[in-house]
Amino acid sequence: MSSGTWRGTVGVVKPTYGSGSLVEFIRLLPEGVGCIPMYAGIKEHSERGYLGALETYNAKVAELAEIGVDLMHPEGGPPFMVRGYKAEQEIVAGWEAKYKIPIFTSGISQAEALRALGIKKFVGCTYFNDEKLNSLFARYFTDAGFEVLGMEGMDTTPYEADKISTDTIYQHLKSSFNKHPKAEGIYLLGSGAWQVKDIVGVENDLGVPVVHPVAARVWLVQKKLRLRNPIKGASRLLEELP
Repeated sequence: MSSGTWRGTVGVVKPTYGSGSLVEFIRLLPEGVGCIPMYAGIKEHSERGYLGALETYNAKVAELAEIGVDLMHPEGGPPFMVRGYKAEQEIVAGWEAKYKIPIFTSGISQAEALRALGIKKFVGCTYFNDEKLNSLFARYFTDAGFEVLGMEGMDTTPYEADKISTDTIYQHLKSSFNKHPKAEGIYLLGSGAWQVKDIVGVENDLGVPVVHPVAARVWLVQKKLRLRNPIKGASRLLEELP
């Protein structure tokens, strides 16, 4: 192991070729944690497109295992959530049994982060305008034991995620929460539009934690590698590291 990765190396499989969330993830990782990225190259953001990506994920996970990493994170909530919570658990268990390496998906990290923050009922926010997909995302978390008060999609698609303004994101999160004021927190699906810094103002204004996909994966990487590196100004999850 090189001196630059003395605390461990995580291999990730990005669903698309967008680099923004990868840059943010690496920036938030503790010093001494390395990252080896690979890409599933998903082009069709539909149920069919997500279901068809599993073969590529299988190949990339095998490649990362051959390279040798301490932890694997096949990213992208939708490619696994559309299959359902139980099916996702079975896929991950099969990989771990085969490669003897700890593995977690985006859904797993987000569900664990919600539990760690004590959130049992929440409102979800996505940048999908596909009601069927949003209902599948909600069902995933319902099957995981949460009460999903709503999975509120924006009138956008993942193809335009990087063009959504910070102001629009803030208004979407706030209005979604105002529809469901009994929510104990807010969950964000997708990391192509919003950065971790975008949610801090929402947490402060609404007084509830917000689970951001990148923050959730950084938090679980620390937990899995048995590290503790709190980050101020990067969401309640990464500041408190519950």
